[in-house]
Amino acid sequence: MDYFKRTRISKILLEDAVDLNQTILVMGWVRTIRDSKEIVFIEINDGSCMGNLQAVVNNPGNFGDLKRMLTGAAVRVEGTLVESPAKGQKYELAVTDLQLLGEADQSYPLQKKRHSFEYLREIAHLRPRTNTFGAVNRLRSKIAYAVHKFYQERGFYYIHTPIITASDCEGAGDMFRITTLPHNAAPEENGKVDYTQDFFGSETFLTVSGQLEAEIAALALGDVYTFGPTFRAENSNTSRHASEFWMIEPEMAFCDLDGDMQIATDFLKYLFSFALEQCADEMTFFGTWIDKTVRETLEHIVSSEFERLPYTEAVKILEKSGQKFEFPVGWGVDLQSEHERYLTEIVFKRPVIVYDYPKKIKAFYMRVNDDEKTVAAMDVLVPKVGEIIGGSQREERFDVLKAHMEEKGIPLEPYGWYFDLRKYGTAPHAGFGLGFDRTLMYISGMTNIRDVQPFPRVPRWAKF
Repeated sequence: MDYFKRTRISKILLEDAVDLNQTILVMGWVRTIRDSKEIVFIEINDGSCMGNLQAVVNNPGNFGDLKRMLTGAAVRVEGTLVESPAKGQKYELAVTDLQLLGEADQSYPLQKKRHSFEYLREIAHLRPRTNTFGAVNRLRSKIAYAVHKFYQERGFYYIHTPIITASDCEGAGDMFRITTLPHNAAPEENGKVDYTQDFFGSETFLTVSGQLEAEIAALALGDVYTFGPTFRAENSNTSRHASEFWMIEPEMAFCDLDGDMQIATDFLKYLFSFALEQCADEMTFFGTWIDKTVRETLEHIVSSEFERLPYTEAVKILEKSGQKFEFPVGWGVDLQSEHERYLTEIVFKRPVIVYDYPKKIKAFYMRVNDDEKTVAAMDVLVPKVGEIIGGSQREERFDVLKAHMEEKGIPLEPYGWYFDLRKYGTAPHAGFGLGFDRTLMYISGMTNIRDVQPFPRVPRWAKF
């Protein structure tokens, strides 16, 4: 099949040094085909970049497969790379050999017109072939690489945390239960399901976070990060919620809240800089067709000093603003997106890190401050969306952790191992979480999380 002989179209269209008049082989899919009497023009895309390579077929009668080539067909094309006289393209391929690898008939749904994103979600098996979703998938791959690159260059270790867990990290209860027990005849004991007879011998779920397991690794290896799928059974059908999504969760030993905020700042700037510099082809597309402000937005964040603001001060600013918010603001209330955007877009006009949140609205594992009213938690807020990163210094003190969990009504027994970390060589440590899919939305300007995930999983939708 000449796999190793082929030339990627991105190498032809995106690299400066191109050797003209050489014989090359490309393989891809037909985007359009035009018959102009004695010449046939075929636009070919192989998925490696936004652009198509035009293949020019002279004397089409010499190529038998040509008659069966329609939009969507897979083809193998060999020819000479030459400068193109046509506007809007540097090069074209003068065809010497043409083979049809896979036919596509006239029912092929991706014709040369714009399709709605709603329609394309129905054919998620074909939408990666469109310009938009080709760009989204390439961006997703490149930014995933940037995540690993950032942490690996800084001495972090990549940790694979379990997808199946018995721990509810967030304490929210919105978890998918994993069981092999019959749904209509589960064994019971004292009126409750007897999970000792289940596959794992206990009640288990799909994980909502790898953080707790990351703490185990951090308190042995120093600096670690997780990057994998997480799951929420929250019945929310908004454009920003998905039932399956990917999270990046670094955990740093011997790190306090200040260090946590600095690493979060550095990480966000690194990802956005990487997108601007290494994903130029995709960013140009998003800026042209999706959101004209995406480049400006990312450049502003990369060049900005992040404001750091205690929660108490943030609430005072919002209360004195005179702004009519849909959700009233007051001390002890979790900030909503409208509050966060007001701080970043109106007050400071740059990213803001709000820290030291009220203890009662944050998770049990966050370190209690000396005032005993707040915890060492932080949220990174950015213009347009508000919170993009959430994190904290973890509670490393055994007695304080125990009291905090009892105060929140969290059962202690399932977390015996978590308390052991506080008994045997406890140390300050901190971390945060960044939702990968929402980050891709922010970089690309795509407004629905379903359109940055290859195969979205949302309430009442788990196709493909």
